[in-house]
Amino acid sequence: MSEPLFTPAEQKRFDDGIAQLLSHYPNDRKSAAMLPALRLLQSIKTWCPPEGMKLVAERLETTVAHCYEVATFYVMFHTEKPGKYVIDVCTNLSCALRGAEGMLKYLEQKLNTHAGTNGEKVFLRETECLASCGTAPCMQINEDHHENLTKEKVDRLLETLT
Repeated sequence: MSEPLFTPAEQKRFDDGIAQLLSHYPNDRKSAAMLPALRLLQSIKTWCPPEGMKLVAERLETTVAHCYEVATFYVMFHTEKPGKYVIDVCTNLSCALRGAEGMLKYLEQKLNTHAGTNGEKVFLRETECLASCGTAPCMQINEDHHENLTKEKVDRLLETLT
């Protein structure tokens, strides 16, 4: 017998959250709540496990395939359990012009990993625009945004990761 997806407290949080979300959408457009519903799931479980996406699809009266399509389209959703820290480094044009690719290589060396590798502690990713073109280079650690990066600033940030 498999372990339940949610603890009782998590189940209540999910049920209450879905009910609140659906109150903002017409009954015939429940699937329009897909992004916030996936966000809710991920905020509870730290990722979007298949059984969670099945539950979201059921609650929104859509298919699991549609739920999976949406979750895999957006980089912000994790369809595999991520490391404790998800580090996204923007390498889009503005950040690239200000040294983002060198910063990514520096992080790979410091963390002893490669971008795209999902480890137990760190999932380091190269990503497109993080909307900080004027304060490039930038990165996010989980959802905390960091701008005007230097090696020294990155070192200080990495020291805070336990």
